[in-house]
Amino acid sequence: MVSPATRKRPGPRMDPIHPAPCLPQAKWSPGPGDQGWPMMCQVLKESQKCTRRKNLPKARAMDFITSTAILPLLFGCLGVFGLFRLLQWVRGKAYLRNAVVVITGATSGLGKECAKVFYAAGAKLVLCGRNGGALEELIRELTASHATKVQTHKPYLVTFDLTDPGAVVAAAAEILQCFGYVDILVNNAGISYRGTIMDTTVDVDKRVMETNYFGPVALTKALLPSMIKRRQGHIVAISSIQGKISIPFRSAYAASKHATQAFFDCLRAEMEQYEIEVTVISPGYIHTNLSVNAITADGSRYGVMDTTTAQGRSPVEVAHDVLAAVGKKKKDVILADLLPSLAIYLRTLAPGLFFSLMASRARKERKSKNC
Repeated sequence: MVSPATRKRPGPRMDPIHPAPCLPQAKWSPGPGDQGWPMMCQVLKESQKCTRRKNLPKARAMDFITSTAILPLLFGCLGVFGLFRLLQWVRGKAYLRNAVVVITGATSGLGKECAKVFYAAGAKLVLCGRNGGALEELIRELTASHATKVQTHKPYLVTFDLTDPGAVVAAAAEILQCFGYVDILVNNAGISYRGTIMDTTVDVDKRVMETNYFGPVALTKALLPSMIKRRQGHIVAISSIQGKISIPFRSAYAASKHATQAFFDCLRAEMEQYEIEVTVISPGYIHTNLSVNAITADGSRYGVMDTTTAQGRSPVEVAHDVLAAVGKKKKDVILADLLPSLAIYLRTLAPGLFFSLMASRARKERKSKNC
């Protein structure tokens, strides 16, 4: 037996090509005594200089921002912006105070809430609608409230049907008799619609157009001459997000709102020479009875609160937004959530995708109704 002491230990590994033993290589790190040390130090110095050069603009920018010169400028800009907003707010309040404001469709929903906020702003109101009893009740409600700090004026009421052209002309004359002139006309009255195009009669299409388009146009044309004569006035059209995009089973409503958008856009351009303002406001879904009072394909009452309508914005909030838009004399205002607002841009930038989404929505709604 071979003892462990006498056991032959393996020698160095031999390279088959080079007979010299392949010894294990030791790890090398440069030191001050090595020839490559000065070069390594030079490389490190150059790297540090390069890093400092890259960080120099950032450091200078931070120094500039925090210096005594830029801070007053920033605070000055914020102060100017705040002053500008304050002046806008003051001018808006002064613009609405004591202004003669006519509101159609004031008996319920958004029109009723607009009446409240314009009244609280100190406007002289002429409230219009088909239900005289509801208008009188609203006037009693307004005059009984004392929450406003500005001087208020007792509103007038004018009862008429927007779908009757003769009644519209007579109502315009009665409106002008209230205060002698009109400063702001808010065309708010409207009707909604639910149904398929194939099942909808032309009479229903005409009925929706008469209420949502021809009625406001007729009233606007009847009051415009007095505004032009004074070279002062403001026409407001409460349109809809569906005046910019169309969704399935709303054909008559969307068509009437598209027509409204187009007419008042043209009116804005033509009235510029007379210094008359035109504002088109396009709300999204509002939590009102608009869908409940909508008409269907055969002209009957829809009578259902849609989920989208039930989840819509409060009419009180929208009314305050309308008041602010009128006070700032804005031209075109969208009061909708993110998705409907994005859909407007999608319709323009990617129409193919938009049409596919609307077709998918139509299939889903049709399927849900058939279930």
